[in-house]
Amino acid sequence: MIRIFHVLVLVFVAVAGLTSLSAAAQTPGDVLTALKTEAKSSNTAFQGFSAERGERFFKQTHGNELSCSSCHTENPGASGKHAKTSKIIKPLAPATNPERFTDSAKVEKWFKRNCNDVLGRVCTPQEKGDVLAYLLTITN
Repeated sequence: MIRIFHVLVLVFVAVAGLTSLSAAAQTPGDVLTALKTEAKSSNTAFQGFSAERGERFFKQTHGNELSCSSCHTENPGASGKHAKTSKIIKPLAPATNPERFTDSAKVEKWFKRNCNDVLGRVCTPQEKGDVLAYLLTITN
Protein backbone atom coordinates (compact mmCIF):
# COMPACT_ATOMS: atom_id res chain seq x y z
CA MET A 1 0.00 0.00 0.00
CA ILE A 2 2.82 2.42 0.86
CA ARG A 3 4.56 1.51 -2.40
CA ILE A 4 1.43 2.40 -4.41
CA PHE A 5 1.18 5.68 -2.51
CA HIS A 6 4.79 6.56 -3.39
CA VAL A 7 4.22 5.71 -7.05
CA LEU A 8 1.10 7.89 -7.12
CA VAL A 9 2.99 10.76 -5.50
CA LEU A 10 5.78 10.46 -8.09
CA VAL A 11 3.25 10.42 -10.94
CA PHE A 12 1.53 13.49 -9.48
CA VAL A 13 4.82 15.37 -9.16
CA ALA A 14 5.80 14.48 -12.74
CA VAL A 15 2.43 15.57 -14.15
CA ALA A 16 2.47 18.79 -12.12
CA GLY A 17 5.98 19.56 -13.40
CA LEU A 18 4.97 19.03 -17.02
CA THR A 19 1.89 21.18 -16.56
CA SER A 20 3.93 24.05 -15.17
CA LEU A 21 6.40 23.78 -18.06
CA SER A 22 3.64 24.05 -20.66
CA ALA A 23 2.07 26.94 -18.75
CA ALA A 24 5.41 28.76 -18.91
CA ALA A 25 5.71 28.31 -22.68
CA GLN A 26 4.89 31.51 -24.53
CA THR A 27 3.82 32.50 -27.98
CA PRO A 28 4.83 35.67 -29.81
CA GLY A 29 1.26 36.84 -29.16
CA ASP A 30 1.81 36.42 -25.41
CA VAL A 31 4.98 38.50 -25.65
CA LEU A 32 3.13 41.18 -27.64
CA THR A 33 0.38 41.26 -25.00
CA ALA A 34 2.97 41.72 -22.24
CA LEU A 35 4.60 44.53 -24.24
CA LYS A 36 1.18 46.17 -24.64
CA THR A 37 0.68 46.13 -20.87
CA GLU A 38 4.15 47.61 -20.39
CA ALA A 39 3.54 50.26 -23.05
CA LYS A 40 0.22 51.29 -21.48
CA SER A 41 1.81 51.67 -18.05
CA SER A 42 4.72 53.75 -19.35
CA ASN A 43 2.72 55.94 -21.75
CA THR A 44 -0.83 57.03 -20.98
CA ALA A 45 -1.24 58.16 -24.61
CA PHE A 46 -0.47 54.63 -25.92
CA GLN A 47 -2.79 53.83 -28.85
CA GLY A 48 -1.49 50.46 -29.99
CA PHE A 49 1.31 48.96 -31.99
CA SER A 50 1.91 49.54 -35.68
CA ALA A 51 3.52 47.04 -38.05
CA GLU A 52 4.26 49.90 -40.48
CA ARG A 53 6.04 51.90 -37.79
CA GLY A 54 7.87 48.73 -36.76
CA GLU A 55 9.08 48.12 -40.31
CA ARG A 56 10.39 51.69 -40.60
CA PHE A 57 12.14 51.35 -37.24
CA PHE A 58 13.62 47.97 -38.23
CA LYS A 59 15.06 49.22 -41.53
CA GLN A 60 16.26 52.73 -40.66
CA THR A 61 19.58 53.71 -39.16
CA HIS A 62 19.32 55.64 -35.94
CA GLY A 63 22.15 58.15 -36.05
CA ASN A 64 24.82 55.60 -36.92
CA GLU A 65 25.51 53.10 -39.67
CA LEU A 66 23.57 50.25 -38.04
CA SER A 67 19.93 49.28 -38.26
CA CYS A 68 18.17 46.09 -37.18
CA SER A 69 18.30 45.00 -40.82
CA SER A 70 22.10 45.40 -40.87
CA CYS A 71 22.29 41.97 -39.25
CA HIS A 72 18.79 40.56 -39.73
CA THR A 73 18.56 41.61 -43.43
CA GLU A 74 15.77 43.52 -45.16
CA ASN A 75 13.80 40.24 -45.02
CA PRO A 76 13.65 39.08 -41.39
CA GLY A 77 12.17 35.80 -42.66
CA ALA A 78 15.62 34.90 -43.99
CA SER A 79 18.85 34.14 -42.16
CA GLY A 80 21.09 37.09 -41.43
CA LYS A 81 24.72 37.66 -40.54
CA HIS A 82 26.11 39.67 -37.66
CA ALA A 83 27.64 42.88 -39.03
CA LYS A 84 30.82 42.66 -36.93
CA THR A 85 31.38 38.93 -36.32
CA SER A 86 29.83 37.53 -39.52
CA LYS A 87 28.11 34.88 -37.38
CA ILE A 88 25.00 33.47 -39.06
CA ILE A 89 21.76 34.55 -37.37
CA LYS A 90 18.64 32.41 -37.69
CA PRO A 91 15.56 34.12 -39.16
CA LEU A 92 13.93 36.62 -36.83
CA ALA A 93 10.35 36.26 -38.05
CA PRO A 94 8.33 33.77 -35.99
CA ALA A 95 6.68 32.37 -39.14
CA THR A 96 10.02 31.08 -40.41
CA ASN A 97 11.63 30.44 -37.01
CA PRO A 98 9.00 29.24 -34.52
CA GLU A 99 11.47 29.48 -31.62
CA ARG A 100 11.54 33.27 -31.86
CA PHE A 101 9.66 35.30 -29.25
CA THR A 102 8.67 32.29 -27.13
CA ASP A 103 10.78 33.08 -24.06
CA SER A 104 10.29 36.49 -22.47
CA ALA A 105 13.71 36.42 -20.76
CA LYS A 106 15.45 35.87 -24.11
CA VAL A 107 13.30 38.52 -25.76
CA GLU A 108 14.29 41.06 -23.10
CA LYS A 109 17.97 40.04 -23.27
CA TRP A 110 18.20 40.42 -27.05
CA PHE A 111 16.16 43.62 -27.26
CA LYS A 112 18.40 45.14 -24.58
CA ARG A 113 21.62 44.08 -26.32
CA ASN A 114 20.56 44.90 -29.86
CA CYS A 115 18.87 48.20 -29.01
CA ASN A 116 22.04 49.32 -27.26
CA ASP A 117 24.07 48.37 -30.35
CA VAL A 118 21.75 50.11 -32.81
CA LEU A 119 20.36 53.01 -30.77
CA GLY A 120 22.85 53.46 -27.97
CA ARG A 121 19.96 53.02 -25.50
CA VAL A 122 17.25 50.57 -24.53
CA CYS A 123 14.17 50.40 -26.74
CA THR A 124 10.87 51.67 -25.41
CA PRO A 125 7.96 49.23 -25.02
CA GLN A 126 6.33 51.02 -27.98
CA GLU A 127 9.36 50.38 -30.20
CA LYS A 128 9.62 46.73 -29.15
CA GLY A 129 5.91 46.17 -29.75
CA ASP A 130 5.99 47.91 -33.13
CA VAL A 131 8.93 45.76 -34.25
CA LEU A 132 7.26 42.56 -33.06
CA ALA A 133 4.00 43.59 -34.75
CA TYR A 134 6.00 44.02 -37.98
CA LEU A 135 7.81 40.69 -37.57
CA LEU A 136 4.47 38.93 -37.12
CA THR A 137 3.46 40.11 -40.62
CA ILE A 138 6.45 38.36 -42.26
CA THR A 139 5.41 35.06 -43.82
CA ASN A 140 8.58 33.89 -45.58
